[in-house]
Amino acid sequence: MATHKPVIINELFGELIVPPEHQRWTVVRTKPRAEKKLADYASKSLIQYYLPQIKHERKYQRRKVVTTVPMFSGYIFMVLSAAEKQTIAVTGMAVQFLYVSHQQELLNDLSRLFGVTKKEVPMENVMWLSKGLEVEIISGPLIGTRGIIESHDKASEVRLQVEMLRQAVMVKVDPKDVKIIGEYEVVEE
Repeated sequence: MATHKPVIINELFGELIVPPEHQRWTVVRTKPRAEKKLADYASKSLIQYYLPQIKHERKYQRRKVVTTVPMFSGYIFMVLSAAEKQTIAVTGMAVQFLYVSHQQELLNDLSRLFGVTKKEVPMENVMWLSKGLEVEIISGPLIGTRGIIESHDKASEVRLQVEMLRQAVMVKVDPKDVKIIGEYEVVEE
């Protein structure tokens, strides 16, 4: 029987907006299984962060246990100044700070994820796609969400990608709820 108390944290501490000039959104690579601990430390230090999480079910004997795990294992998104970066570095939980050159692009990706996680729709980690069709969900609980599909045949599997990490999560939707955006070719066989 487990005697430890699970670490429960808020997914977002702060806001998903462009920070003031002296701060930047930074991707922090953490030691294994240290994402929630670092998020907890950041909130106590009043440092803004976003740690997207996925619900994870496990069965232990006859009990079903639902926990949340980080969506992107080993990564947390933080708003840091030079001084705050030092504060995070001294924790020993941060391995690397990844510079984000396109702040608005990252914010768009994170906002999309945040909107979907609030709807509590089942998601799963999948491979990032370098090519695909951009789509928008036009009805249902995820209306207005944009993502990528692999092909017309897989229109029910919409991927929400984070370009900075080259990682993605997938949500399943009804193909009739998906509208392709932009140019594409229909190839008849």
